[in-house]
Amino acid sequence: MKNIWEEAYRELEYTVKALKPVEPYVYRALNIIVESLSKGGKILACGNGGSASDAQHFAAEIVGKFKSDRFGLPAIALPSDSVILTAISNDYGYENVFLRQVEALGKPGDVLLAISTSGKSKSVNNAVEFAHKFGIKTVYLTGAENPTVKDLNYIDVLIKVPSNSTQRIQEMHRFILHVIAEGIDSIKIA
Repeated sequence: MKNIWEEAYRELEYTVKALKPVEPYVYRALNIIVESLSKGGKILACGNGGSASDAQHFAAEIVGKFKSDRFGLPAIALPSDSVILTAISNDYGYENVFLRQVEALGKPGDVLLAISTSGKSKSVNNAVEFAHKFGIKTVYLTGAENPTVKDLNYIDVLIKVPSNSTQRIQEMHRFILHVIAEGIDSIKIA
């Protein structure tokens, strides 16, 4: 039997080392988010499956806190409400489940945090396209291979984890989101 731990650890270590070039994009994302929050905007976060969990986790850290006590800031995890998800899916198709929420809840000056390990999620990509047209900034976290995302050349910040392994991409997305949350904590936003 192969050593699963060692193989996973090596892959994780390699991905962490390969992540360094995305650092400037993480700071650009942080600046866009802080600027929006400082001007009364909010963060709308979306993703499916594990990425939905990351969107919820990030929103909780922004509304609640990450490391330090600070004033709660506005963030909404779009995958959180099962009634909204199922109603929109039933009436408009799942591919529009986040788009409709961005349409209803977003305003120019907000930020859409889109998360898709593959970059092929129609529900996420449709929301990104709508957000752009509506004057909402977009931060998109994905993996190395993202054939659909390449066509979305209007994304404000594209953060590509240099891996094709879903689990490594998700682990790095969580790391990146923690860095952004810590950056938000370190800046006084009233």
